Amino acid sequence: MKSEMNSIPVFVAAAETVSFAQAAEKLHVTRSAVAKTISRLEERLGVTLFNRTTRSQSLTDEGTLYYEYCRRALSLIKTAEDVLEGGKLQASGKLRVTVPVLLGHLCIAPLLSALAHEHPKLELEISFSDRQVDLTEEGFDLAVRIGTLADSSSLIARKLATYTMVFCASPDYLQQAGEPASPEELQRHAAVAYVHSGRILKWQIKNEEDGISEINPPARIMMDDMQAVKNFAVTGGGIVWLPYWLVREQLASGELKAILKDHASGSWPVYAVWLRNPHLPLKVRLAVDKLVSALPTMMATVEDKA
Repeated sequence: MKSEMNSIPVFVAAAETVSFAQAAEKLHVTRSAVAKTISRLEERLGVTLFNRTTRSQSLTDEGTLYYEYCRRALSLIKTAEDVLEGGKLQASGKLRVTVPVLLGHLCIAPLLSALAHEHPKLELEISFSDRQVDLTEEGFDLAVRIGTLADSSSLIARKLATYTMVFCASPDYLQQAGEPASPEELQRHAAVAYVHSGRILKWQIKNEEDGISEINPPARIMMDDMQAVKNFAVTGGGIVWLPYWLVREQLASGELKAILKDHASGSWPVYAVWLRNPHLPLKVRLAVDKLVSALPTMMATVEDKA
């Protein structure tokens, strides 16, 4: 019975490739081993599963029918294993996660590293990138994304946290240029703007009616890296509008000072995104749970310090 079951993955691999040689390479066995396994399977079933030529093979009608059932069976077995793994509450295997660069470095990576420490059999791979990664094509289990998400029937999303923005500048700059008392005075100041996808990020300001107004920052200096924007502000480059979690240390140390606190606005949601699956793998579920439980507290602490 065991040898009969072992032939199914070999048959499925052969059905999904153009030759026995390619299937052998995929399975890390020899071509003759694949051919012998298929021949024994055909003999046992009493049907021909493949039309063979010297260069390739294709499924017969019987082979196509058998393949569909085998593919479903293997999928169900994998689902059963994931369910059983979930009952152990001990994650294992490789978890591949893609995260935004700065948020990933400062907030996400420490939390996921703690998760890996709690689960010694878990292998953690984190990719830092601000581009929109295709989870299926690039083989990622989980993504952390900022902002409004596009609709997708193949993805599941869960909100992790929301962060707010702060206007700030260095004490040296404010001493020389004066501190703006109202949003209208921003136009008379130097600003450092953040550029994303070729566009300057507009500043959002709370107006007198508690609505939100958007303005183009009066910037002569523009950068597509928020870390660089922050660093330039620290050296006296001008006023910036940045996430609290990015400038928390500089606000706490006095290198930067928050301004226009009553007018600061703009909030951005942070989501965990993963591929739709009827049975979520334990490693993904534990990672999402870790972020849901710890990230809001981390960001709240960050903003309290500010």
